[in-house]
Amino acid sequence: MAATEHDLGHEEWTRVHSSPEFAQLRRRLRGFVFPMTALFLGWYLLYVLLADYAHGFMSTKLVGNFNVGLLLGLLQFVSTFLITGLYVRFANRKLDPIADRIREDVEGGAR
Repeated sequence: MAATEHDLGHEEWTRVHSSPEFAQLRRRLRGFVFPMTALFLGWYLLYVLLADYAHGFMSTKLVGNFNVGLLLGLLQFVSTFLITGLYVRFANRKLDPIADRIREDVEGGAR
C-alpha cells in the first residue's frame, strides 16, 4: 500500500521537501512549465490582438471561405495538443525518474 500524507509524519514530509531530489524536481518542472506557459499566453494574446485590431489581415481568404483568422484559431487547438504532448514526453524523461526515486525513498522509509 502506498504511503500517503496521513501515513507519514510532518518531519518526514519536511525532509522530503527539503531534499536535493525534490528541489531538482521542482526546478525541472518550473523550467518547463513557466516558459511554455509564457509562450502559449503570448501566442494566444497575439491571436486576440490580431482578431481585434487586424481585421483586414485576419479576414484574408486562403481557400474558399477559409481565412487567416480561422487558421490561427484552429492552430490554437493544435498548439494546445502539441504542448500537452511535449509535456508528457518531458515528464516521462525528466520528471518521472526523480519522482519515482522520491516515492521509493518515502515508501521504503514508511515501512
